Amino acid sequence: MTTLIYIFLIVLGLIFGSFYLVVATRLPKEESIIKPGSHCDNCKHELKWYELIPVVSYIIQKGKCRKCGSKIPFITVLIEIITGACFALSYYLYGLDYKFYALIVLLSISIIIFISDFKYYIISDEPLFTSIFLIVLLKFVFFGTKAFVFSILSGIILFMVFLFVKFFGDRAFKKESLGGGDIKLAILIGVTLGVKLGLTAFILSTFIAFPYALFISLKKKEGIVPFGPFLISGLIIVFIYMSEIGNLISKLYSY
Repeated sequence: MTTLIYIFLIVLGLIFGSFYLVVATRLPKEESIIKPGSHCDNCKHELKWYELIPVVSYIIQKGKCRKCGSKIPFITVLIEIITGACFALSYYLYGLDYKFYALIVLLSISIIIFISDFKYYIISDEPLFTSIFLIVLLKFVFFGTKAFVFSILSGIILFMVFLFVKFFGDRAFKKESLGGGDIKLAILIGVTLGVKLGLTAFILSTFIAFPYALFISLKKKEGIVPFGPFLISGLIIVFIYMSEIGNLISKLYSY
């Protein structure tokens, strides 16, 4: 039975991975994720159902379009594989518990954010607010009204904190310190982790981002650092190690 669950989750992840790539590359350009259907970027050939089987179609077609022979970007199949692995990993870590469903949501939005923010410097509202809604709904289903209300309040508080950081950061650095998508992402961090752990995730994300920011600043004086991928990475790390980090924070407060 467990093996069947893993197979199901991997296949589901492969399918969703393909969809996430469409969402991440079309929404920032204000394109529909429905029309036109999947097609070759070079010759615009509309792909048939048998050309859309995750991973399998790529292998059979040797990574090329059947119509014009142009190469299909490997990132396409890579995202499918990563998503399938993420779905299976979530079950491996938590079984069919709240944290399984929540981690599925968080890993899904992280894949979309990594693609859209690094490529377009945009975090689209639709997938972000869908993720916020799903996390809040999971809190209500698994933990009841009190957790539901607390998560919403935590999201609002962290949103206000990020606004505060942006206000002073923009003035201190004389340029945009946090983008609008980063501030909205604070809501997801808040509803998922609460205020204390949410702030911990924010602090952690700055340390994760520092090497990349340093590299960009040395390579390009005016280089832009997309902060969204690092924020969502901090969120996922704190989420996975929530108990350990929560205990550490409690010990620090006790001194």
